[in-house]
Amino acid sequence: MRQGNLGLQKIDWITVLLYFSLAILGWLNIYAAVYDEAHSNILDFTQRYGKQLLWIGTSVIIIIFLFILDGSIFQTLAYPIYGLSMLSLLAVLFFGKEIAGARSWFVIGGFSLQPSEFAKFATALALAAFLGKPERNLSSWRTKIVAFGIILLPAILIVPQPDPGSGLVYFSLILVLYREGLSSSYIIAGISIAVLFLLSLLIPILYLQLILAAVALIIIFLGRKVRGFWLRVSAILAVALVLVNSVDYAFNNILEDRHRNRINILLGKAHDPKGIGYNTTQSMIAIGSGGWSGKGYLQGTQTKFDFVPEQSTDFIFCTVGEEWGFLGSALLIVLFSLLFFRLVHLAERQKSSFARAYAYAVVSILFFHFSINIAMTIGLAPVIGIPLPFFSYGGSSLWGFTFLLFILIKLDSYRWQTL
Repeated sequence: MRQGNLGLQKIDWITVLLYFSLAILGWLNIYAAVYDEAHSNILDFTQRYGKQLLWIGTSVIIIIFLFILDGSIFQTLAYPIYGLSMLSLLAVLFFGKEIAGARSWFVIGGFSLQPSEFAKFATALALAAFLGKPERNLSSWRTKIVAFGIILLPAILIVPQPDPGSGLVYFSLILVLYREGLSSSYIIAGISIAVLFLLSLLIPILYLQLILAAVALIIIFLGRKVRGFWLRVSAILAVALVLVNSVDYAFNNILEDRHRNRINILLGKAHDPKGIGYNTTQSMIAIGSGGWSGKGYLQGTQTKFDFVPEQSTDFIFCTVGEEWGFLGSALLIVLFSLLFFRLVHLAERQKSSFARAYAYAVVSILFFHFSINIAMTIGLAPVIGIPLPFFSYGGSSLWGFTFLLFILIKLDSYRWQTL
């Protein structure tokens, strides 16, 4: 028997509370990040903090709308939503407005919309709908090819904007495939490719090729008694050599100068604290200056004098570090950690394969954003321009993350039923 439209008694209010805690704290820190004594009213809707409050208010409308819907509609409309989302990603390449070097936005009047933010929940739905069918088996090549295709298509459409950071987010969905039965060898292969990519940037290609060949020969010698072992190792070596030889082309022809420079700075191959590395340098100074308990709300000097560009968006965490110190930063990390633990709990209690796969997609996307965003601000990852979920300024990102999370909360309220 179906529950009522809203079914509020079945909603996971712990997750809802964590969501609003992060959204409100984000709003307060956006106010601090762009604070101006000439516009000190926190309800000034001409400023970013006023606009963010409007985004939070409209997000409440989105939440109510999702709660009203029947939970089964998400699986039914998963593919149409995905298709429309892919069309919007294609259209923005031709009809979008270029902002900050990327053609990622539709601008209608004074309203801007970034379709890549909505493609995340659309892709999560499509992947979950595909994997949720009883006949799907990730030991089948057909199933694997289609699943990887669903993940790769939005990334392929987003990278040319160019927005490689948002494109990378979709690779986190491989964790969903692993949870649904994909062999761990694919995860190992992915990690190996990433390691080879980094080594290709750090070591001259000729030396790296010789090292790989030597390692392969040693492995072949150790496993020489196993029939056909040398052939498998030789095939892996051939793939590795093709990969390392492709890195130079990809690095120099696909990535833009700013992305290449950020990676080189992260790897220690370049030093440009006043140029491309300025944001990260100032962010680290701001966070470090906060000390144990911070300088106090609205008292951050790095923040007040606008030393860190994009401090209300990609670098919002450094505002927390400067004004609230280690304690405030730790509290924020604890809140996100509680959210992730809660989402994994929700995922594991689902009886529907569709809902479980979708739940793990939500966890994967949010955790990728959280970990990479904070790593960017403390110099552990290149600056790839992705927001801190529910916390950074931006209507498209907040709406996109709200859809992503609250579709899961709605699905969870149906967990004892067959959707």
